[in-house]
Amino acid sequence: SYTLTNVGRFRVSIFRQRGNIGVVMRTIPHTIASFEELKLPPVLGRISQASNGLVLVSGPTGNGKSTTLASMIKFINDNFQYNIITIEDPIEFLFTSSKSCIIQREIGIDTDSFSGAVRAAMRMNPDVIMVGEMRDLDTIDSCIKAAETGHLVFSTLHTHNAASTINRIVGYFPPDSQENVRHRLADIIVATVSIRLVRGKSDEGLIPVLEIMSATNTIKACIRDNHLDEIEHHIEKGRDEYHMQSLDQHLVQLCKDDVIALEEA
Repeated sequence: SYTLTNVGRFRVSIFRQRGNIGVVMRTIPHTIASFEELKLPPVLGRISQASNGLVLVSGPTGNGKSTTLASMIKFINDNFQYNIITIEDPIEFLFTSSKSCIIQREIGIDTDSFSGAVRAAMRMNPDVIMVGEMRDLDTIDSCIKAAETGHLVFSTLHTHNAASTINRIVGYFPPDSQENVRHRLADIIVATVSIRLVRGKSDEGLIPVLEIMSATNTIKACIRDNHLDEIEHHIEKGRDEYHMQSLDQHLVQLCKDDVIALEEA
C-alpha cells in the first residue's frame, strides 16, 4: 500500500511492503518547461492543437509522463483562449492562467474520483480536460464520452507503446462490448505518445525517447479491425508525411546525432 503527497518541491511516496515502510522522493520543478527545454519534438505542439479527441501519454513510472503532459497543457495555455480543467491525484504542477483559464482539481480534496470529476467537468463548458491517469473502467469510459462530445481530453497510462495502450483500454471493458469500444476509440483517438528516459552523453543528462503515433486513417482502421500488431509498421512508414516515429527510429536518430551512446540505446 502507498500514499502520494506533495511537500514543497518534492513528490513523496510512502509505501509499506512486508512490514517495512519506505519513502521515495521525486523532485517537482517550480516552473513548467517548454518542449524545447525538455528536448521534446515540436510535433507535440501540433497534436496539442487538435480541436477535440483523446491524446494519451504512456510509459513506465518516473519516465516523464506527467512532465510531458504539463508541457502540452502549457503550450495550449500560452497559445489559445481555452477553458482548461485538470483532474489530478495529487496536483504536481501548478499552472498560472495565461491566454487560457485553468482550473485544477485534486482527488480527495476537490472531488472523490476521476470519473466523477470528469462528469462534473463536462458541465463547466471546458475545451480541454486533463485527467492525471486512466486507472479504472469508469474513468476510461468517462474520458471516451468526454472526447466523443467534442472535448479535447489528455490522460496517461502505464503502457509501453501505442498498441499496448489501445489494448489496455479495450481490455478494461467486458468482452461483449470490446468491438464497440475499438470503434469508439478509432473515432476519437488523436495521438499516443510513449516515452522513456535514457542517459545522454557527457552533460546531456536524461534524454527523452519517444514513440509518436498520430491517428491516420490507416491507424484507425487497425484499431477498428483489431490489427494492433500492424500499428508499429505504419508508424515507421508515416515518419516523413505524418511526423510519426517508433521508439527504435528515435533511438537510431539519437545515436546518429551523437546524443546517446550505442550501448545505452
